[in-house]
Amino acid sequence: MCRAKTVILGLLLLSAAVVNGQEGLASFTVAWWNVENFFDTRDDTLTDDNDFTPEGDYHWTRRRFNDKRDGLYKTILMMDFPDVIGLGEVENAYVLRELCQGTPLRKKHYDFIHYDSPDRRGIDCALLYRRDRFTVLKSRPVCQSDSATGYFTRDILCVEGITAEGDMVVLLLNHWPSKRGGDEAETHRMQIATTLRRLMDSLSTALPRAAIIAMGDMNASADEAPIAEGMGFGDLCRNAEGVHNLDCDLPPDWGSHKYQGQWRYIDAMFLKADDRWQSDPLQLVRFDHLLVQEKNAVGVRPKRTHRGPRYEGGLSDHLPLLLRLRRAK
Repeated sequence: MCRAKTVILGLLLLSAAVVNGQEGLASFTVAWWNVENFFDTRDDTLTDDNDFTPEGDYHWTRRRFNDKRDGLYKTILMMDFPDVIGLGEVENAYVLRELCQGTPLRKKHYDFIHYDSPDRRGIDCALLYRRDRFTVLKSRPVCQSDSATGYFTRDILCVEGITAEGDMVVLLLNHWPSKRGGDEAETHRMQIATTLRRLMDSLSTALPRAAIIAMGDMNASADEAPIAEGMGFGDLCRNAEGVHNLDCDLPPDWGSHKYQGQWRYIDAMFLKADDRWQSDPLQLVRFDHLLVQEKNAVGVRPKRTHRGPRYEGGLSDHLPLLLRLRRAK
């Protein structure tokens, strides 16, 4: 099958999975995507973003920014405009406004929630949401940094809202520390995992009829300590509090990220909801334009915006995740 036909087939299959709900069921679609260094082109003197300027190492120009912005829009369109989209590695409100207002996303009533975190590079989590499909009640950043020890990282973004059908949904967006830093980084990931587990449990107690969805780039796969021990999954798909690790639905021979030729699911979605809610299997979005053939290894990998300092012209080194929730009316 030629490449163009593969793209079209993938679009039809994914759209069908999102749109064609069972009769009598309300649906709500959720996506997560680490969009790899979605920076503007200006130097922010308060953060370490010097590489992402026209004069910086990555030669980040307005044209390249526009190409990335428009590529993100294209992908969201191909996912059939999810009701909410969690994003990782966005710099600020400006880039989100450009995405929501500078592309045809504005016709779908997208808005965003974003808070600047203490991360030294200035990258944060953010939520895109369709105002006609999700009404935000309140939002807050849950700080994971420790100024006393000089440790700064991304906040957990907590957003509570109501779907168009009147159901409560709570979204928890994460971008845990990378493995750079060895044991210290692992300690911080474990602490954040424990915080997230407790947060999901307390929200479930306070809002027993809500669907609580945690998502993000965890920089850890299911067999590593932050997920297995910190989140309490062990080698199971459900922990003691009834939280489901939806990554169990994903194809085992793939991953959301590829490192040294190996696919891994370091992006995840966790769901806590009562029996009124159902979820279709979590989907890994694998549109052709998000992938590139490996040159020195078998198969494909995500087509990155930059590979090292070299501009590759892709959108991200991560693939998106897509979830469809259903609830009996």
